[in-house]
Amino acid sequence: MQALVKTQKGVGHLALMDMPEPRPGPGEVLIEVRASGICGTDVHVKNDTFPYWPPVILGHEFAGVVVELGPGCRRYALGDRVVGEPHTRHCGHCYLCRTGNVQICPEKRSPGWGIHGSMAKYLVMPEQLLHRIPDSLDFDTAAVIEPTANAVHDVLERATVTAGDFVVVLGPGPIGLLAAMTARAAGARHVVVVGAPPDEGLRLGRARQLGFQTVLNVGHDDVPEVVRDLTDGVGADLVVECSGAPPAIAGTVELIRKKGRICAIGLTGGRKVDFPWEQAAFKVADIHFCLSTSYTSWNRAIHLVATGQIPAGEVITHRLPLADWQKAFDEIESQRALKIILHP
Repeated sequence: MQALVKTQKGVGHLALMDMPEPRPGPGEVLIEVRASGICGTDVHVKNDTFPYWPPVILGHEFAGVVVELGPGCRRYALGDRVVGEPHTRHCGHCYLCRTGNVQICPEKRSPGWGIHGSMAKYLVMPEQLLHRIPDSLDFDTAAVIEPTANAVHDVLERATVTAGDFVVVLGPGPIGLLAAMTARAAGARHVVVVGAPPDEGLRLGRARQLGFQTVLNVGHDDVPEVVRDLTDGVGADLVVECSGAPPAIAGTVELIRKKGRICAIGLTGGRKVDFPWEQAAFKVADIHFCLSTSYTSWNRAIHLVATGQIPAGEVITHRLPLADWQKAFDEIESQRALKIILHP
């Protein structure tokens, strides 16, 4: 089968290669991949800035159909339409696994970087990590369930946005837009989406198309002043930081109210952040760091997307065959695309 492979360590080294078709082992199923999304993690693996074990097939955002059952499988049937949590090979024995936090097990090897992933015709997954999707949900949109589950876990379960909250989202990439949609679906009274000058075309334009009340550009908008005006000087209940930009991270404290919350999603790529710690202390801020997804966030994400409360498919800007992978990565890295779905 044709697959997109990170062949060795270093920057680049991606190739479309003929790889053996996988076979499911005990407790595993074989999935025919119908759609696979490109995530920022895939770009980081390409650029050698995320842990990975080559040679490895990229991809962990997927949707597909079960086409073969391994020995002992009894929860799924041939023809089931599924998505799956990328928590493969968690150990099951450490204190994190035993407290229900398999997503941050230090032994985890997820598809796309630790083991072979979804940018291929077939993918093997443990059936315990799968979730069925309704027939009403198309495969391309279903492939965006994984990043949506991230947003649901981060915004709803970790930072606990509630009805009536005033929310500011920094960084209008796919995760930022999904976080904003999640906050709105949870009943936030007002969602502000903030981007930088390079975001002005595609990303901030998509935020406006999605109907967010206030869309700001730090290049010409005074974001703290706008937030103060919209909250009668109180500040935001929650700021969701999705940009990973050190100045934006430091600026979250100015935007929140006293006893406000900061949801930290964006990663800095190793850059240092000059954070106003004392200002955060005097505001009695709650800071929630977030990584990966929980089991419950998947069920919630599937429900919210399938019922239209989170129109996750709106972050998809390109649909391309797997053979066009190079164009796809170029479009993402040049910010001419939001979310690209590859069809193996």
